[in-house]
Amino acid sequence: MAKASSFLQSTLLPSSSPLHNLRTQSPTLSFPPFPASRNRPVIIHCSVSAGETTTKRSVEDAPDISWGCEIDSVENATSLQRWLSDSGLPPQKMAIDKVDIGERGLVASQNLRKGEKLLFVPPSLVISADSVWTNGEAGEVMKRYDVPDWPLLATYLISEASLQKDSRWFNYISALPRQPYSLLYWTRTELDMYLEASQIRERAIERITNVVGTYEDLRSRIFSKHPNLFPKEVFNDETFKWSFGILFSRLVRLPSMDGRFALVPWADMLNHNCEVETYLDYDKSSKGVVFTADRPYQPGEQVFISYGNKSNGELLLSYGFVPREGTNPSDSVELALSLRKNDKCYKEKLDALKKHGLSTPQCFPVRITGWPLELMAYAYLVVSPPDMINSFEEMAKAASNKSSTNKDLKYPEIEEEALQFILDSCETSISKYSRFLKESGSMDLDITSPKQLNRKAFLKQLAVDLSTSERRILYRAQYILRRRLRDIRSGELKALRLFSGIRNFFKQ
Repeated sequence: MAKASSFLQSTLLPSSSPLHNLRTQSPTLSFPPFPASRNRPVIIHCSVSAGETTTKRSVEDAPDISWGCEIDSVENATSLQRWLSDSGLPPQKMAIDKVDIGERGLVASQNLRKGEKLLFVPPSLVISADSVWTNGEAGEVMKRYDVPDWPLLATYLISEASLQKDSRWFNYISALPRQPYSLLYWTRTELDMYLEASQIRERAIERITNVVGTYEDLRSRIFSKHPNLFPKEVFNDETFKWSFGILFSRLVRLPSMDGRFALVPWADMLNHNCEVETYLDYDKSSKGVVFTADRPYQPGEQVFISYGNKSNGELLLSYGFVPREGTNPSDSVELALSLRKNDKCYKEKLDALKKHGLSTPQCFPVRITGWPLELMAYAYLVVSPPDMINSFEEMAKAASNKSSTNKDLKYPEIEEEALQFILDSCETSISKYSRFLKESGSMDLDITSPKQLNRKAFLKQLAVDLSTSERRILYRAQYILRRRLRDIRSGELKALRLFSGIRNFFKQ
């Protein structure tokens, strides 16, 4: 499980694709250091219900994909390593082994220096949009329709996987996870049960919907016209969830290879570390995919790579893991803000938002270090009174990050109300997290199969870890907002006292 690109997957598809949904990052307001938290980690106790004994497979169970491996074991990865060596992979400075972080990973087999180029994979062992299809006729049909890289690669993976040993990629596909834990594979019931408090749930539902929509588009335009090449029992929404899940977690962009997107076998055994800043790229001098170590490694030490500057929620969404609380400097939580339905200017404000591509509710990322300026602009718009209707356009434009002057956007007369609105939104969100974390200790999993119990318990723990880290960020924002409101109100009180003192002086 590895991906070494900080680029958004949504940039790979044209705007007409269901998977195109660009999310921009905004500058943040800086906060001073946060005082040490007194909150202790929540201990999870899982229980199993004895009330349900049926063994019938639910329609919401994870799909039964017939290829890939159920467990990311060292053994099947070692088989992959042997096949890669036989297929032209030169001797490496790392080897696959069982590791503490991740089921398996790449560890240094010798002393490695900082700045040393590690891991060499020749282009012949890289899967890209130019890869040769074993089923050449199917490949020609896909290219004839000018299918973008992501749907093309997703279909390619399914086609090669279905051919099993007849595909040259059989050994690679056999080492891929059959049912990973990324949110693309969670059922709707699991998303609703475990991630109700987090906005990443909406991202997961949106992603699943977009993947299914992309499949339906391919089915109606291409597959239905060539059923002998793309039979529905092989090319369907469940297999596309699998193939897109592999792409979301493993596809990399190689800037020095004309920005080509590719799957790089062997390299995708590298695990992520939030403190690592090195990425994969194509090295023109050695003519292979490499990455440069950003620190020295000792023999037997696990070597890490960066999957990009992603929040814990984004890492769970694509990769199925959550870093330890407080270890991810890129962590953030999405805070949803909404217009008030009883606002006398609701329609005018909504029109202003829509004009700049925004909606209600609208989510904004909040970090430990601050929140985006766009969030404050949106809050100004929400609380602005009718007599500020001429400023609605300016506020909406600033909230959309389309204004060149949004850094200077200030409305002192409504600043207190805007900050209070953000605080109320934070506290509403905090209460949802706190309720889930309180109830999670006694949540009834209602599972009889030990295998399913392990899955449910693991998903639940991931949700607890995510909720704990996201609530921590909201607590930080709550602290700052309360302090700023206190300062504003104490300043107003001082001004009132000074005014009263002057008035009393002239009365004497």
